[in-house]
Amino acid sequence: MLVKRNHNHNGIDLPFSSEITPRAVFESRRGFIRQMALGSIAGSALFEMANREVFAQSASSQKLIGVANPAYASIEKKTSYKDATTYNNFYEFGTDKADPAVNAGSLKPRPWTVSIEGEIKKPMTLDLDSLLKLAPIEERIYRLRCVEGWSMVIPWMGYSLAQLIKKVEPNSNARFVEFITLDDKKQMPGLRSSVLQWPYVEGLRLDEAMHPLTLLTLGMYGEVLPNQNGAPVRIVVPWKYGFKSAKSIVKIRFTKEQPRTAWNVSAPNEYGFYSNVNPEVDHPRWSQATERRIGEDGLFARKRKTLMFNGYNEVASLYTGMDLKKYF
Repeated sequence: MLVKRNHNHNGIDLPFSSEITPRAVFESRRGFIRQMALGSIAGSALFEMANREVFAQSASSQKLIGVANPAYASIEKKTSYKDATTYNNFYEFGTDKADPAVNAGSLKPRPWTVSIEGEIKKPMTLDLDSLLKLAPIEERIYRLRCVEGWSMVIPWMGYSLAQLIKKVEPNSNARFVEFITLDDKKQMPGLRSSVLQWPYVEGLRLDEAMHPLTLLTLGMYGEVLPNQNGAPVRIVVPWKYGFKSAKSIVKIRFTKEQPRTAWNVSAPNEYGFYSNVNPEVDHPRWSQATERRIGEDGLFARKRKTLMFNGYNEVASLYTGMDLKKYF
């Protein structure tokens, strides 16, 4: 498949607008908010907007103690907390990369429960405290690669999802795990948009969900999850594109049939069910062969080569014999 690249008149490879525009909007908005907060721009509505942004970033800033797992350490430079919490995809709070940090203050991460049901022997509903106590909290430094071509390196806090799965005891019919996220327009203004079908749904094969890398995630950077990063509970699947890592989960269902996931339903030719990071499978509108690391030397830094499975080759055995261009 031929993929049209973005060049200037000298033939230099430039970032696509999908990589640049949101960041520029973000920077201009932050500058605007700073001026506003200093009093150079009047208007109570504008001050309210600034306060929402501050609240969204700080409301969840509570320490979360975990032991660093050396098996998931990294010598790569970690993305700054500021970048990781202000440049996000979380469409429930808006489609611009800056929107979640501005709008997510309306999310109430406590009280919170997660219902676990479907093809299991022990259905249960767990509150947040029960999830925090279910297994020892670890710090794991994972790369996360976005389908749009950017990546981050983040110290996540949580434990293998397999710990929870073993407790509910899937039965012989369980082949997939479906993650259903919060669907509340009062807390999530982006749900008023028709950009996706709501609630947001994601899914994994059971063996993918059981892999030790799949992280039930309750925090990052030594704190509980900020609202804009999926508070209070999400998963992180580091060998798949970021949209597979469902945020603000309220229900986990074990199913016999493959779940109908949000992006796969919306654009099946662009977003496959598996969505493994694969430099050989281009998105129909851009190449996946390279990526930009957020916070690294500006917009025109040299791109990194995208690694198969995002570099997590220990998952390759999950796909033995599969055509990963067909099952993308």
